[in-house]
Formats: sequence, structure tokens, C-alpha cells
Amino acid sequence: MSEQKEPRLKPIIEGAESLSLGISMVVAVLIGVGLGLGLQHLFDKTWLLWVGVLIGIAAAILNVYKAYSKQYKEFEKLAQEPRYQYKRQLEEDEDDEDFGEKKY
Repeated sequence: MSEQKEPRLKPIIEGAESLSLGISMVVAVLIGVGLGLGLQHLFDKTWLLWVGVLIGIAAAILNVYKAYSKQYKEFEKLAQEPRYQYKRQLEEDEDDEDFGEKKY
């Protein structure tokens, strides 16, 4: 009985993470517009729609930033693998060369 249950929302969260970046941007803006429309009808202020639009755009930008950060971390891990170290070694060898006159 010591088994841990998986959270019920885990498949939903994994599905949301696997959405493409473009779809997640559109969804974020649409949710922001929906939030703005809801606030506009609730408080009867027309400018609240634009607050919702700005919240949606901010969420879309945050999604892009998170996706970029995640991919950058993956790239850094990949760059540390030994099979990709030859390029770094070649760059270091080129930096060590002396381009002055040669002494024999």
C-alpha cells in the first residue's frame, strides 16, 4: 500500500507541454481575450478587454521564453557529451597556433 499514485492531472499537463509553440501562443492570447471579455461584461468597462489582451500576449511571450530556456539547457547538455567535444578541441588548437615568423 506504499505505492504512490500518479496525479490525475499528469496526463493533461504532459499533453499541454507537448503542444507546439505556435498553438500555445494562440491559446494564451485567446485565453487572455476571453478573460478580458469576461472582465468587460462583469464590470462594464470597455478598457478591461485590452487588459485581457495584454495578459494573453504576456503569457505568449512567457511561453516562448520558457521554450527557449528549455531548449538551451538541452543544447548545453548535448554540448558536454564526449562525442561532440572534437569541435571544441579543434577550436582550442587553432587558438594556440602562432602566426608569427617560424623558427626552425
